[in-house]
Amino acid sequence: MARKRKDAELIRGRAEHRRTEGDYVGVLLGAVTLEDWRDVVNGAKAAAKAGDPQARAWLAQYLMGRPGGKAPTPLNIVVQQLNGADPLVDRLAAPAIHRQKYPGMHANDGWEAQIRALVAAELADKVRAVETIENPAVARLPDESGD
Repeated sequence: MARKRKDAELIRGRAEHRRTEGDYVGVLLGAVTLEDWRDVVNGAKAAAKAGDPQARAWLAQYLMGRPGGKAPTPLNIVVQQLNGADPLVDRLAAPAIHRQKYPGMHANDGWEAQIRALVAAELADKVRAVETIENPAVARLPDESGD
């Protein structure tokens, strides 16, 4: 009997108006203006300068991102030094070594570089470079100014 009672409590049918993550993010974006967010960031900056480790960590996470890999252990560094190995040199030399070992796989490198150059030139014509904008965080595109 308990099973019948449990089934009777369930609502049958499909929900048409589900709340989604997008709805919540939309409300958040509507409630927090850029000026509000600027105040939050300035407050975190002031707290970080005053020595607050959480504020420093929060700012660092947004400004630099989380580290992609793990730092080597001291034992690994000592072993690499004793073996004469340098992971950075190995990583930087790998593409050149690969080109020498497998020249047939790099026959198309020339036209790939040309296509990249054409795309970069087209983007440079259509998009202002970030370096030319005084403060990219507050910059507006020419047609957004309303003038």
